[in-house]
Amino acid sequence: MEHERRSQARMSWNSDTEDLALDPESWSAVLAPRLAYFAGVARHEHVTRAAQDMNVPQSTLSRAMVRLEQDLGVALFARKGRTVSLTPAGHTFLASVERALAGVERAAESVRADADPTSGKVAFGFLHTMGSETVPALIRAFRADHPRVRFQLVQNYGEAMIERLRAGDLDLCLTSPVPEAPDLVARRVDEQRLRLVVPDDHRLAGRKRVRLAEAADESFVTLEPGYGLRRITDDLCALAGFKPRVAFEGEEAETLRGLVAAGLGVALLPPPAVARPGVVELTVTAPRAVREIGLAWLDGHPDTPPVAAFKRFLLSRRGQLLAD
Repeated sequence: MEHERRSQARMSWNSDTEDLALDPESWSAVLAPRLAYFAGVARHEHVTRAAQDMNVPQSTLSRAMVRLEQDLGVALFARKGRTVSLTPAGHTFLASVERALAGVERAAESVRADADPTSGKVAFGFLHTMGSETVPALIRAFRADHPRVRFQLVQNYGEAMIERLRAGDLDLCLTSPVPEAPDLVARRVDEQRLRLVVPDDHRLAGRKRVRLAEAADESFVTLEPGYGLRRITDDLCALAGFKPRVAFEGEEAETLRGLVAAGLGVALLPPPAVARPGVVELTVTAPRAVREIGLAWLDGHPDTPPVAAFKRFLLSRRGQLLAD
């Protein structure tokens, strides 16, 4: 019954006509437009002075307070002419209202700060393999012209980043393969050569180049299913005429290099940031072993100025995003 009463409540809030009707479904919808009015009247303890301070007609303010009390079914003010004082219930209500209004103020300031053209925030996702060199270099270059822009950085695998884009947690992400989905916009910005990584005492370790088919009988260490690089590995092996025999699955490329160095298999991986002892990295001549890197964002999602600037920066560096 209480929810039904609130659902059927109607409110008016317009400084000129006061007859903009809403059909709220909760107390927040009923009360929110009036909370600042209530706090103002409580602060001044005078309707006329409160109306002047908030630049609203006194009649609008008076009616808003009457309707607020009617909706709550509680007297918040004791009135004496234009002067008012809070009842015990009013004092209790005011404490919560002030906290709520302060929270709204903080939220408004936060989103305004994030959208500031010079000092706003970019929520940027990228693959783990780009974290040690590629992304720091990109941000350093971008901040040469935008020194105060802030970044929230998220490292993850491709599918997880796409979900975070859809959830609104990310503005942009660098991922692979380049995603194809109706709710996303994706642009190919670079490609990265993959190498066959073998132990330094492996039969192929003395070579510089190799056809992937020559590793058909090897055990592979790969990323787990769901990772873009795992899908690319499976596809390249299929093009080479075999299905890889997977011995170990992991979540991070450098862990896989460690497994290769321990003699537990071979792997198709992008080049490392720093050469790792115990492994040899071979150029794959056939099939062409690359992974495409795409920049993705949510279609129809409006960009704040700092996000738009960083997006333009990344797109302007197509083909030069990665160091091989």
